[in-house]
Amino acid sequence: MDRALEEAEAAANRGEVPVGAVLVMGDRVLAQAGNRTRELNDPTAHAEMLVIREACAALGSERLTGADLYVTLEPCPMCAAATSFARIARIYYGASDPKSGGIENGPRIFEHPQCHHKPEVYDSISEAASARLLRRFFADRRD
Repeated sequence: MDRALEEAEAAANRGEVPVGAVLVMGDRVLAQAGNRTRELNDPTAHAEMLVIREACAALGSERLTGADLYVTLEPCPMCAAATSFARIARIYYGASDPKSGGIENGPRIFEHPQCHHKPEVYDSISEAASARLLRRFFADRRD
């Protein structure tokens, strides 16, 4: 999660919402990224989507069976669905997202009968550090 927090900090420094993600398979880091929606003018360039795309390209497969995703904020519905489609085994996330989350909040993507793969989910990993980054980022925007 430390690498994901570093990616979130880097995203904040670029003016992006500070969310970072790292995708790991065994001892190997497949990809790491922070949000780049503004930089790339791409509303889908969330940290989770970027690491999924990079890892799939590196492995030459649309499936990431056995991979673990570390992300600083509860994935939104789009990112939660993408983790399911990619067959990611486990998601570890920091802060919950009552406004835009898709796992424990909002539509709870993995609870739908249409969801074909439900990863194991572990929440509140480095929650305080993740939430602090987000609070500071948005407070700076309001000032």
